[in-house]
Amino acid sequence: MNNSKEFLGTEPIGKLLFKLAVPSVIAQIVNMLYNIVDRIYIGHIPGSGSLALTGVGVCLPIIMVVSAFAALVGSGGAPRASIFMGKDDMDSAEKILSGCFTVQIIISAILTAVLLLFGRSMLLTFGASENTIDYAVDYMSIYAVGTIFVQMTLGMNMFITAQGFSKISMLTVTIGAVCNIILDPIFIFGLGMGVKGAALATIISQAVSCSWVLTFLTGKKTFLRIKKENLKPAPSIILPCLALGLSTFVMQSSESVISVCFNSSLLKYGGDLAVGAMTILTSTMQFAMLPLQGIGQGAQPIMSYNYGAKKVDRMKKTFKLHLAISLIYSTLFWLFVELFPSLFAGIFSADPTLVSFTAGALRIYCGAMFLFGIQLACQMTFVAIGYAVCSIIVAVVRKFVLLLPLIFVVPMFVSNKTMGVYMAEPIADAIAVTFTAILFSIQFRKALRKLEKA
Repeated sequence: MNNSKEFLGTEPIGKLLFKLAVPSVIAQIVNMLYNIVDRIYIGHIPGSGSLALTGVGVCLPIIMVVSAFAALVGSGGAPRASIFMGKDDMDSAEKILSGCFTVQIIISAILTAVLLLFGRSMLLTFGASENTIDYAVDYMSIYAVGTIFVQMTLGMNMFITAQGFSKISMLTVTIGAVCNIILDPIFIFGLGMGVKGAALATIISQAVSCSWVLTFLTGKKTFLRIKKENLKPAPSIILPCLALGLSTFVMQSSESVISVCFNSSLLKYGGDLAVGAMTILTSTMQFAMLPLQGIGQGAQPIMSYNYGAKKVDRMKKTFKLHLAISLIYSTLFWLFVELFPSLFAGIFSADPTLVSFTAGALRIYCGAMFLFGIQLACQMTFVAIGYAVCSIIVAVVRKFVLLLPLIFVVPMFVSNKTMGVYMAEPIADAIAVTFTAILFSIQFRKALRKLEKA
């Protein structure tokens, strides 16, 4: 790694994006294993695997909300820190880092209290049945205790990536994932703890990752450091960060709301089998989304830094390359899912009935996945250049304006009600990507003209 932050504004775009994106993509793939390895092991618990998998699947909306709060702070603060680095204002950048650190501690404490007090009621609301509620509560009661480790790891690691230390941020995730993969079979099968063992393995692994992140951000190798004198969060520093992070928060937390709606509709039309399939569909979607987010995280510091430095040509080149790579990946993955859906379903369950049902649902649910490359590239660029309102609009339109009502409307017009619920996803995606592309083409040109005039 170059010992000067200026490499973000001088190195060739292709080489720089490769250097930053590859570790970020690897980190996201490892993170994907981190997220789904519990479900793979749980789905293969002898005798109760399918019900246990469904129970843990009901916990996913809550886990998404916890991750979304980390993103609210990190995904808003990190790009703003990069922009100030581009302006050579390191003092403001460090105030953002330290202020966001304090805010995440506060949020973690509140979330932990809420989950411990109201966890069971929330899980019943989110689609748990009498058959699956005990598995869901067993998992969530332990996971809630480790909320602060999840918050610190996910949120603060974004500040490492934003400075261009993508290899360090990759190691953050890798260390935790390796711990999780090792501990899971020991706790789940060796000690006979079942879903409780999976949750315990997860929070121990996140604690190890959290220690790594904080050690780096208080050490000598980082450009930006967490400092005692900056820990008190000033509203003028924190509020713009939260405003910018709101789009990512909406996008991730809305997954929780959407998941609840999917689960309630699927429980109504298809029972526990359909809800269990949804757990697998959501996990498969991570194979598509997380690498795309990794590409975006590699591009973000380049665009944010050069936006702050008013280097228009480098911004244009970065976005075009970002879009091309994202579109190629999403298209190739879509083809793979459509051709081999049973392969993905079989990863999570040995139950032939569940695998067969899920394979058919997967083809429908992922029908417009090839368009995700456009959606993610545009949305993450909005965040990278500080266009908070636009990033919020595209997130809200896709989830709340389109997908949420379609989950309930589409089944009314098809004979197979259960598959009608799954069809809502590709219909919403196709319309949302069209809207996002039009809005982006208008606003990105305005942003570039504004820089050229400046």
